[in-house]
This record gives sequence, structure tokens and C-alpha cells, in this order.
Amino acid sequence: MGPVLEVRNLTKRFGGLTAVAGLEFDLRDGEILGLIGPNGAGKTTTFNIIAGAERADQGEVRFAGESILGLPPHQIARRGIMRTFQHNRPFSGMPVIDNVMVGAHTRFGGNVFSKKSSFEERTQRQRANELIEFVGLGGLRDADVGTLSFGQGRLLEIARALAGEPRAILFDEPAAGLTPAELDRLGGIIRGIAQRGIAVLLIEHDMRFLLPLAGRVVVLNFGARIAEGTPQEVRANRAVMDAYLGDAAAL
Repeated sequence: MGPVLEVRNLTKRFGGLTAVAGLEFDLRDGEILGLIGPNGAGKTTTFNIIAGAERADQGEVRFAGESILGLPPHQIARRGIMRTFQHNRPFSGMPVIDNVMVGAHTRFGGNVFSKKSSFEERTQRQRANELIEFVGLGGLRDADVGTLSFGQGRLLEIARALAGEPRAILFDEPAAGLTPAELDRLGGIIRGIAQRGIAVLLIEHDMRFLLPLAGRVVVLNFGARIAEGTPQEVRANRAVMDAYLGDAAAL
């Protein structure tokens, strides 16, 4: 079976700055692929292009065999790509379970408060409850999102993304700001997501978190891919060491 996500010759310029330069990589179902590099390497711009928030200047992005380059974010989400953000984005004033249910409506349309059959309502709530349990927020399903800690809010973001029944999830620095215990839980959740056959593309600065998780890593510097391979191969790559200013401890 071929890759679910294919990125080819992806290029994005902002004025005289080339943020992404001819980038190419693939992502397969059930794979955890790390996308790493120094600040300004083009990682988040790449995510934004895949998710439809930015337009590429050239190149191709294909998902499940179809071109998605240039589609708006809601159409890309409906094709099965969901994403999380560096900063939590809950819908304030709503309980946890309704926030999770919004994720399904992002993918499949409609409104969380729209009139549904009793069967639809039960099915959606059951699915939301299962995801809340999966991420470890079972005791907070009816809590207002404003009462959640930062780490709990990060888990809510993941549950909401999963509610859209994605085939791929893009994680943008999910480990930022988490405690060691929360990092352990997050790592287990991401592994569980991949075990469900969902493809995971992961931007992360915390190499101690990312490298044990990822089966494969793509390294960017100044918008270009400078290395790709297993975590062990990337650790030993001189170009990667130079990009990280020779800081072996970072890897």
C-alpha cells in the first residue's frame, strides 16, 4: 500500500525569504513521522500548507491519492486530515464533551447544537465519551473547559481532533509546556493513535520526547530537507548536528 500523504517539491516564499524549499516526504497509515529542525526551519509553514492555512508557491500535496494543495482548511479536514496547534484553542463556555463533539462537526458538517435524531445524538455522545476516556479526561467530561489545566487542555485538543475520525493527524509541538507525567501520558496517547492505523505527523522541539516515538524523522534547515531516516540515523548525521549548532545533548 502506498503512502497516505505525499509531499513533492513543496516551496513557499515570503518576499525574499524561502520558508520551504523543494521539500519532499511521504507518510503512511499508522506511522509516526517526526518533522524537526531549528526555529525558522519551515516546519510550521509546512503544516500550514498541508492543512490549507497557507498557499504554496509550487509543489504538490496528495492525500489518499488526491491533490489537496490549495483547498481551504474545512475541505481538507473533511477529507480526513485533522491538526492540533501550539496553543490550546477550546470553545469557551462549553463543557468538555461538547468541545469534543465539535470535532466531528468540523469533519462531517452540521452544528453541535443542531436538531438530531435521538440515535444520532446517542451515537455522537458515546463516541465523544470514548475519546474523552482514551485521552484520560473521563472525570472531566461535564466540566467547563475554562477549569482545565494547560495539560488537560492539550489532551482535549487531541480528543477533539480524533472526533473527526481522521486518517492523519498533524501535531504542532504537543509536548510544549507539559510536565514529565503529562509527557508520559501524551506519548502513550500518540502511540495509541498510530496503533489505530492513523498516520501521525509530529513537529516537536523536545527530542527526548520525539525520538523514542517516531519511526522515521525528517530534518529541515532553512526550509530544505537535510536528512531523513530513523532516529538513530538522524542522531549520527553530521549535517543534523551542524544544524543544531553541534549540540549533541539536544538529540
